[in-house]
Amino acid sequence: MLRKVLFLIVLVVLSSIVVYNPLATSEPAANPKDPAREDLTRVEYPSLAKIPWHPHFIRPQDSLESLFGADWPFVARFNRIDRRHVYPGMTIKVPDDMAACRSYTPLPAEYPPAENQEKFLLLDITEQWIGAYEYGKLRFSAPAATGSLGHETPVGIYRIDARDRNHTSSLYKTEDETGQYPMDNAMRFHIGPDNVSYWIHARDLPGKPASHGCVGLYDEGMQNRVYGSPKLPVLQDSKKIYAWAVGEDVYEGDSGGPELLEDGPVVEVRGANPVYRK
Repeated sequence: MLRKVLFLIVLVVLSSIVVYNPLATSEPAANPKDPAREDLTRVEYPSLAKIPWHPHFIRPQDSLESLFGADWPFVARFNRIDRRHVYPGMTIKVPDDMAACRSYTPLPAEYPPAENQEKFLLLDITEQWIGAYEYGKLRFSAPAATGSLGHETPVGIYRIDARDRNHTSSLYKTEDETGQYPMDNAMRFHIGPDNVSYWIHARDLPGKPASHGCVGLYDEGMQNRVYGSPKLPVLQDSKKIYAWAVGEDVYEGDSGGPELLEDGPVVEVRGANPVYRK
């Protein structure tokens, strides 16, 4: 009788833990086909070799805010991940020195090839990071999500030639297929030989390459509009870089729709997709 009672107690406890749907789009959840098995410690970024960190397994009661308080945005950036992709059962990197995490960027403070450019964007695919340079000096930088295996973002030197603040994908829909995938604050930097366009735009950041070739940046405002989460948007890098590169202070009269641009900022894309440890 005692064994039966203990069995029932264990069953109830387990049932109360497994409550989230891994296929939901509005709540933080796992991607069952994720090649990294939701363990971001397996994604190797060269710059992190000099910064001590330890793995943390996310428990049901954990969130970035509850774990790190006001420092949660820095830990999110350290992992190249957004809040929607932090869920029970995954593992993230936690820096041992939070002060170093707050000032972390894998890109150089000065970049000589950009010295003659008023505005220059450097995208490092290996680091999954983008930097905004003015005459060779780094003004600000941010995590990015580039093309996944088989859909790699093309490397080379390009120039932004179009903007579309309210752009949507013509090829891909949202996970629930209720609409075309949003690509807010979009800046086109390349058209491939197959006539496929490559944009820098707002998207989800899962902590690793994930797109079909475009470059995704934080925009929790877009996520709130589309998914209802997070409730209070904080990370808005796509808006910041859009305003800096092609906003109304640079090109007047932004209609919010597709517009061709002349003499847009140079975009250098370098590197290769990061290594995944076994």
